[in-house]
Order: sequence, then structure tokens, then C-alpha cells
Amino acid sequence: MDMFEQIREHEQVVFCNDEATGLKAIIAIHSTRLGPALGGCRMYPYKTVDDALEDVLRLSKGMTYKCAAADVDFGGGKAVIIGDPTKDKSPELFRAFGQFVESIQGRFYTGTDMGTDPEDFVHALKETNCIVGVDEVYGGSGDSSVPTAQGVIFGLQATSKALWDTDDLSGKSYSIQGLGKVGYKVAEYLLENGADLYVTDINQKAIDQIVQKAKEMGAGIKVVNSDEIYSQPADIFIPCAMGGIINDDTIPQLQVKAVVGSANNQLKEERHGHILQEKGILYAPDYIVNAGGLIQVADELYSPNKERVLKKTKAIYNSLLNIYRQAESEGITTVEAANKFCENRIEARTRRNSFFSHMKRPKWAVRM
Repeated sequence: MDMFEQIREHEQVVFCNDEATGLKAIIAIHSTRLGPALGGCRMYPYKTVDDALEDVLRLSKGMTYKCAAADVDFGGGKAVIIGDPTKDKSPELFRAFGQFVESIQGRFYTGTDMGTDPEDFVHALKETNCIVGVDEVYGGSGDSSVPTAQGVIFGLQATSKALWDTDDLSGKSYSIQGLGKVGYKVAEYLLENGADLYVTDINQKAIDQIVQKAKEMGAGIKVVNSDEIYSQPADIFIPCAMGGIINDDTIPQLQVKAVVGSANNQLKEERHGHILQEKGILYAPDYIVNAGGLIQVADELYSPNKERVLKKTKAIYNSLLNIYRQAESEGITTVEAANKFCENRIEARTRRNSFFSHMKRPKWAVRM
């Protein structure tokens, strides 16, 4: 495929190569219509450069919609580093990456994603101020999994309201795929509020901890393997691990009434949203539900404020209810309704957002 045809929806794609550190990275800016592009940097041992390019293009486009949905006045971007995060990392590599980010002159802000952690970007921060999501001691906003988990809870409450006309999450059962930073916090909240759980994770320590917590509370919990999680008779399925898990193989197994989770790109293909709808399963678009972390790192650039982040994260509840109503009234899927909502907002805000037009880099970006 012609390269320019492949990136035709994107404003800019930067290939980064630093022989001294072994850095091979791609930065993709999908849109700056609402402001500088914002998106995490993941590190993964992609088999080919084409695989890495396909991933960064898809993820950066998703960030445009996610930023629009979260109403944060940023555009969509993403970065990927080709390499094994367990053995290819070094301070020098992330400093080299920071130099490439700096070369884009404030059009792209980034931070942690799959395969990277906040400490990696402490090194990048020495080369550029266009970094978000580092620890509070470095002027960042801290653990973004906290607002992400809060957003999932608000999404669950909105979905409960749509299904059963109540925000109360007690007395229901939930199947949780993945007990990482976000999934574990969601599981804790649900146990504390009288829910029963089905859980799975590859981390036995996380499993043991949540089982012990359930026992202490006298709550119901069942541990299943990764393949069994789809067929559990729960009320709501909460995917908090990898994407693409709603597909031709898993949908026939689902017995739930809704899917509400934090994992990115849960639908293998957009047509799977139609299949869920036909099966009577309510789907909460992932980029609406998991926006809490994005809200925090975007807010960080105006100086960290936890109360402001929580207030904005609470808006996920009403946004999701409005998307459910729009989908029902127009006879479209919730994914189509969410995309339509974001596209309308991008079009409307493009004419209004001139905050960044007169400066190469926002004044609030200078931290160190």
C-alpha cells in the first residue's frame, strides 16, 4: 500500500531511529483540530514495522475520539516503541525518545501505556516538557488508574440505570477479566458494595488477594480460567485486560446483559457492535468508559487538581446515558452513537478552540 494512502487520515507520522540506544519508535498524530495531540507511548516487540505502524495509526485515531468524548481540548496521538519492555529499556533510550518528542515542538504530549511505566518517562522529561503522567514528586498527577477505575464505576452505574432504573450496583453479579491496576480497584469497589464476582487473571497474587478480600466481606466470588470468563452467568461483563476480546468466538458464549470495561478496543471489528445489539447485550463504548486516566493527564498540564479530575470524570455517567438514549432513539449501535457524538463535537469545537494557535507550546507545559 502507498504510504501516504495508509496515513491519509493522519496529520503527521514520525519514524524515530537512534542507533546508539537501539530506539526504534513511531509517533502518529491523528488530529490537532481540538488542540495538541495527546496519547500514551507503548512498548511492544512488534514482529514487523508494518505491525507497529498499523497499531499506532489505529490507536492515535482512537485518541482523537477519546479526547473529544472526554471534552479535554486535546487532539489524538500515540507513540509506539518497538522492543521488549522486559529487556530493551534503558534511561538513554527514553532520553532519546524524549528528544524526538521535543522535536515536534509541542504538537504531541505523551506518557505511560502498555509496556512502559512512569519511571521511564522521568528520563524522557529531562529532554522535553511534553510528558504527562509521571509521579507527583516530579510535578505529575500520580497514578492514573485511580480515575480510570472511577470512570468504570460511573459507567457501571449509568448502565445499571439504563437496564434496571437504579444506580445501585449491589445484588448483581459481575465477571471481571483482568485484575491489574484498574480491574482490581473495580473489583474491590464492587465487593465493598455487595456484589458477587467471577474473576480471572494471569497474576495469581492478584487472584489470591481479591479472594481473601471477598472472604473477609462474606461476598461471593468464583475464580475461572481465561477461556471460561466469557461464559459466566453474570449480569455485566467487565473487560479490563487486552483488546479485541469481543469477537466471533466470544460473543456466542456471553450470557450477560451488558459489557462495560476499561480495556481499549474491546470490539474486534465494528460489526461486532451490531452483533451485540442483535443479541440484546448493551455495550458501553470503551473510550467513553475508560476516559478517567486521560482526563487526569490532560488536567495535569494545567497543574494537577484531584477534585477537578473527579468532577470531570463523573461526567462519564451522563455522557454514557445520553449515548444509550441516542442509540435507542435513532436505531443505531452505541458505538455509532458515540462516534457521531464525538464527530459532532470535533466539528463544533474546531471553529472555537484558538487557545493554542498563538504559541508553539502552552505556557503551562514548562515544569522543569
